[in-house]
Amino acid sequence: MNQKINFSVIIPVFNEEQAIGKVVTDLKKYLSREKYNYEIIVVNDASTDKTGKILNNLSGIKIVNHFYNKGYGASIKTGTRSAQYDYILFFDGDGQHKPENIKELIKEIPKYDMVIGAREYYSGQSLKKPGKKLLTWIANYLMEKKIPDINSGFRIIKKSLFLKFIHILPNSYSVTTTITLAFYKDALNIKFVPITTNKRKGKSKVRIKHGISAILLILRVIMLFNPLKVFIPISVLLLSSGILFSLFGIIYYNSLPNSGIIIILSGIILFFNALLADQLSSLRNEKK
Repeated sequence: MNQKINFSVIIPVFNEEQAIGKVVTDLKKYLSREKYNYEIIVVNDASTDKTGKILNNLSGIKIVNHFYNKGYGASIKTGTRSAQYDYILFFDGDGQHKPENIKELIKEIPKYDMVIGAREYYSGQSLKKPGKKLLTWIANYLMEKKIPDINSGFRIIKKSLFLKFIHILPNSYSVTTTITLAFYKDALNIKFVPITTNKRKGKSKVRIKHGISAILLILRVIMLFNPLKVFIPISVLLLSSGILFSLFGIIYYNSLPNSGIIIILSGIILFFNALLADQLSSLRNEKK
């Protein structure tokens, strides 16, 4: 028997004319058959294809339109603000997620604050995988945990907790990465459930040019969640190198090299900047 949990399904879409009709239809059939208490909110992020027309021909859903393209994360925020239920379920509109996997997430609620569908393989292009692996490695290092799928777009979260962190969440695709790290940082309960996915319909919106954005995201993640974890080791390395270099100059050349002093000072400055960054990070992550 399904747990009587009321939840809002948030589907952010941008130019998904090839998939969105079937996605919504299949989702409605499954949820109705399983007798869940739900609503479906589709956020149309100013699509320029036939997505809007297709959505208008679908019944039993709530449509929220953006007047201009704001981004995946902004669409998630819009849908969450419009949701009437206590739990929100993220579900991509490109056809990669399977409705039958919803029950695997639902049965873990309310034991956990967020349940994430961890994909067994990524449906994205191979060019994106190195960036995802790098981002996951950095996240694992920062949080000191193994994170199976940091940016899965298929997850269920308590609405109140999502809104708690909404002020630090970006408007881009990195919203899922950021909310995952925010939950870990706040010691909330997270569960990963293995799932399989379909091959997405249409073309991915992510491009190679987004590599720069990925680098900026990594830097943002570092500064936002655990700056000491990164900058303290670098500071120690600089201090150690500067001291060794200075000792080498004194022993072999009977003089203190200027470069050694500069390296030591750089390590000290970085150390105090790391402390300041950590304080700012703590203040920023507090609930407004």
